[in-house]
Amino acid sequence: MLETAERSKQDFARGVLEGLAQEPPAIAARWLYDDAGSALFDDITDLPEYYPTRTEIGILRDRRDEIAAAVGPGRSVIDYGAGSLTKTPLLIEAVKPAVYVPVDISGPFLRDSAAALGERFPDLPIHPVEADFTRAFTLPAEVSRHRRLGFFPGSTIGNFVPESAVDLLRSFRTTLGTGALLLIGFDRLKDERRLVAAYDDAAGTTAAFNRNLLERMNRDLGADVDVEAFAHEARWNERMARIEMHLVARRATAFMVAGHHFHFEAGETIHTENSHKYTLHSARLLLLSGGWTPLQEWSDANDDFSLILARSEAERFAP
Repeated sequence: MLETAERSKQDFARGVLEGLAQEPPAIAARWLYDDAGSALFDDITDLPEYYPTRTEIGILRDRRDEIAAAVGPGRSVIDYGAGSLTKTPLLIEAVKPAVYVPVDISGPFLRDSAAALGERFPDLPIHPVEADFTRAFTLPAEVSRHRRLGFFPGSTIGNFVPESAVDLLRSFRTTLGTGALLLIGFDRLKDERRLVAAYDDAAGTTAAFNRNLLERMNRDLGADVDVEAFAHEARWNERMARIEMHLVARRATAFMVAGHHFHFEAGETIHTENSHKYTLHSARLLLLSGGWTPLQEWSDANDDFSLILARSEAERFAP
């Protein structure tokens, strides 16, 4: 456990230093999710402006019989970026898995959530895996005894630029194997004002979530960032079809991280997260590029969000 925590701290330091050295500076969104960040994101999902979570839950609840028929019972379910597992009970009740494997980078948060889920489903074998799912990791041996279903909800795929999203989908295909299924969420393209409001809520919870990255740098890496020198900003990037989250320097400020010095002028930013939005066609194309064939799609009445079931295919270079 200590070895895992130390490795995670080293990875975080490397990610921060490499990100701040880029031009323009950008730190990968996965580093927003320490225990404090995961808890703050949990709060975000309940905000009135933040529609994705409740909309996806509604799809899982309202279309559960169709999803269950398409997936079938008795699979090993691998839940990528499981977090607090708010959507998981709906999936478990629908598809009745043989084994459940939640995967998340935040170990203590993951274990607490998995323990709570175990109380609700005492007969379900649950094997939490603390790992960065963007990198190779080992699945528990029990998984190999059953057909596999990957679960990647929340439109987390939207946090990745297209090239990285395709690489991630290919990695999922390698981990889950040819013929496996993937149930994945996509946030749909919609009005800019509604999108910006979802990532810059009136209560300031998303701002606290974003600025927690700086606080985490101070806590875990001994940095001396003046957190008050940075403001949260959500921007719509029309050309890239994505919401961007930035930490914007309110004034000139400097800080040290792991012996490295960084300086920001007023108005300069640290780019912390992307959330790409999709049409149904662009979502399908992304899946196909990653080696997954879309099989079925479910959306809410307003087409705000879609769940797509896809099957992994072997590498091929012809029809």
